[in-house]
Amino acid sequence: MDKFNNIGLIGREGNPQVVDTLLALVAFLRARGSFLVLEQKTAALISSDLPVCEREKLGACCDLVIVVGGDGSMLGAARALSVQNTPVLGINRGSLGFLTDIAPDEIETRVAEVLSGHYLREERFLLDVVLVRDGKEIARADALNEVVLHRGASLRMIEFELYVDEHFVYSQHSDGLVISTPTGSTAYALSGGGPILHPSLDAMALVPMLPHALSSRPIVVAGNSNVRVVLREYSGGQPEMSCDGQIHFAMQEGDMMQVQKKPQKLQLIHPLTHNYYETCRTKLGWGSRLA
Repeated sequence: MDKFNNIGLIGREGNPQVVDTLLALVAFLRARGSFLVLEQKTAALISSDLPVCEREKLGACCDLVIVVGGDGSMLGAARALSVQNTPVLGINRGSLGFLTDIAPDEIETRVAEVLSGHYLREERFLLDVVLVRDGKEIARADALNEVVLHRGASLRMIEFELYVDEHFVYSQHSDGLVISTPTGSTAYALSGGGPILHPSLDAMALVPMLPHALSSRPIVVAGNSNVRVVLREYSGGQPEMSCDGQIHFAMQEGDMMQVQKKPQKLQLIHPLTHNYYETCRTKLGWGSRLA
């Protein structure tokens, strides 16, 4: 296993507990002799003489990036760092922690193990989405969890057409559609009744949001599928395309979303104690008994 010496740090803004954890992490890593670089916005959270780098360039000067925050912080970091194939490790200062799986009180033990080369490396694929209007690309983004077409603020359903590998699947009236990776199958897609996909699967889940048909059910397709969604009719409001709930684009009638797997993957680092099913049991409350 590779050992990591050049460490980048990213912290979630607006959380005093994150600042405390960052300070403890900096002190611990400095004592180990690691070379540290702070992401630009993270540097504003703590007083330090450490070098600073923009997030998009952090992967070029580091062989590991540690994210302190919740899964949302990890999503943003993953989109930026996957391009440079930089491994990412998460310390949980959020609520669920499916992706940031080291507890703050485990920093010295678990991070030390990782830096010494004792860890699990896992690849997670992202989705690349292009928004096309009148035959022209008007926006492009990527997502680790999901790409969503939704009705926006309107209470009325939208109509859209779904195609997989140029095969027409259906025309549907609903609140929208979630196109989820295995990573995102325990996020928004799960709340819509979608299946839980093990992270090792090369698959996508297509989950309709409150469809106007009892026969509409989630569909699991191959990970290398080309998914196309065409927005047709809507009344009121402003339909949107959303990536990981963090990037949003307004859509118009006739607009088309083209979604496929991104070539670059997220290199996710876990401690050796990581167990996906244990994470699901803990975070989703599997097997819990009523009092």
